[in-house]
Amino acid sequence: MSVATYTVTGMTCGHCVSSVTEEVSEVPGVTDVKIDLATGRVDVTTDGPVEDSLIHAAVEEAGYKVV
Repeated sequence: MSVATYTVTGMTCGHCVSSVTEEVSEVPGVTDVKIDLATGRVDVTTDGPVEDSLIHAAVEEAGYKVV
C-alpha cells in the first residue's frame, strides 16, 4: 500500500470533489481517494504501483488539472 499526493486546481464545491473522487477511484489499483477542497490536495492510496499519468488522465477526465 502506498499514498501519493497531488494538487488539483479548479475544484470549487462538493460536486467537484465527487467528480474527481469518482474518476480517480476507477483507476486500477486505487483503493482510496481523500480530497481537501480548500487546498486542492488529493491523497491517492493504492495497493501497488500506479502510473502518475493514469491519475492525471482521470483528473482531466473529471474536468480539472493536476499541477
